[in-house]
Amino acid sequence: MTTSAASISKGNDVYESNIDWILAIVSGLAGIGIGALGYHLLNSNVARNQKVRQRLAETELELNQVKESLNDHFARAADLVESIQRQSQELEQQLAQGADRFCDDSQIRRRLNNMPADEAEPGEPVTAAPRDYADNHGTLSEDFGLRSTSTTQEPDQPPRY
Repeated sequence: MTTSAASISKGNDVYESNIDWILAIVSGLAGIGIGALGYHLLNSNVARNQKVRQRLAETELELNQVKESLNDHFARAADLVESIQRQSQELEQQLAQGADRFCDDSQIRRRLNNMPADEAEPGEPVTAAPRDYADNHGTLSEDFGLRSTSTTQEPDQPPRY
């Protein structure tokens, strides 16, 4: 039994040393697996953040392009409006010159020369526009129809309207 006990104890020592190696290998593999899983999870957030940053950069680029395009559009629109105003003034001047040369109607000439209707050209009779008030003591004057109370001793009465 001595030989068998020695071989059993020797087999246990071999078996125990194999268990240590197996545990070390399994722990190493588990550590590598957990590390790879952690790296993958953390790296996916980084990749997602990179995609979001890239989209943000693209969106900012598009926004800047739209702003530049809009600025160009408004500058061109302002130039066109200025051109239209200049051409309109030139057209008005041309019409006024033509009316002075060829038109006999003074009302049309005044309108084309941007003169107010109440300004008359020399040689035309001046007519006054009708008014809704009187100059001095007309029928719309405040004291029209009131008798003078300075001769009598009656108390002053408020004015009648």
